[in-house]
This record gives sequence, structure tokens and C-alpha cells, in this order.
Amino acid sequence: MRCPACSSDDTRVIDSRLSDAGASVRRRRECQACSHRFTTFERFEREQPRVVKSDGRRETWDEEKLRRGLLRALEKRPVGLEQVDALINDVSRQIQLSGEPEVRSAAIGEIVMSLLPQIDEIAYVRYASVYRSFEDVAAFSKEIDRLRKDQHAPSNVAQLSLLAEPKTGRRK
Repeated sequence: MRCPACSSDDTRVIDSRLSDAGASVRRRRECQACSHRFTTFERFEREQPRVVKSDGRRETWDEEKLRRGLLRALEKRPVGLEQVDALINDVSRQIQLSGEPEVRSAAIGEIVMSLLPQIDEIAYVRYASVYRSFEDVAAFSKEIDRLRKDQHAPSNVAQLSLLAEPKTGRRK
């Protein structure tokens, strides 16, 4: 790694830490020539598929475009940037793991719509209003009803009680 201060190639790593929920490595470095310290980030480069828009155009995957849309939906909501980054990483990972060379923008929207209610329900409704092109109050109401129904749907996961006695077959 070249030093940003003196352009020397002789640098050493002082400290390494995982960041972005393990998606990248943050390295603190020091130049051996001028003692300047700086930070670098290593990130696994995923081959992202191209995005097929609703009108048929094809674009390269743009994480920043997704970030802008999410930040707009999350405006003035109590959600940290770490949560936004984790959501973007989840969406990106799901798209990359599909293995397809192209992904429809509608599929990206559905992935976001499936993950966003877990972070913030208001942001979910805001995002849905743009993604699903709400045109009246009835559309908002219908989406809120769907969100409520999903909240009250029984989970398929059976969770054990932390306070229950374990069943060992022995009697006390």
C-alpha cells in the first residue's frame, strides 16, 4: 500500500479490525519512511449482476442508488447508519447469491420490502408508497393492513421457554 503523504511503498499494518458487519476489514497503517499513519479498507469484491429496469434498460448495480432511496424513506427516523449499511449488505448478498447474470429491479424492491419492516415500519410504508406507486389514501391503508396482518401471523418457529424445566425423563 502506497503512503498518501510521501508515496512510499514501505508501509506496515498496525491494527486490523472487521467493519461493516464483517463485510470489510479496516486496517490502520504506518509509513516506514515518514511515519504518517492512515486507514485503509479491504472489501471482498462481489460480481454483481446487471439490473434490468421496468422499461427494459440495463444498468450496473449501484449500491449508492439503493442507499439514497433507503435514506429518503428513513428520513427523521431513529435508525442508525450501521443498520442501513447492514440492510444494503443483505440486499447485495441476496442478489449476488442468486447466481443470475441479471436481476429485475422489481426483485430488488421485493427484497428491500421483505427486510425493511424489521428495521422501521414507517420507513417501510414510505418505501412502499414509492415502490408500489400509491395514488390514493386507500392504497396506503391497504398496505398498512397488510403490514398488521403480517405482524400478527403465527410464526413457523417454535421457541422453547427459557424458564421451563427440561424434560429428562427423571422424576425428582
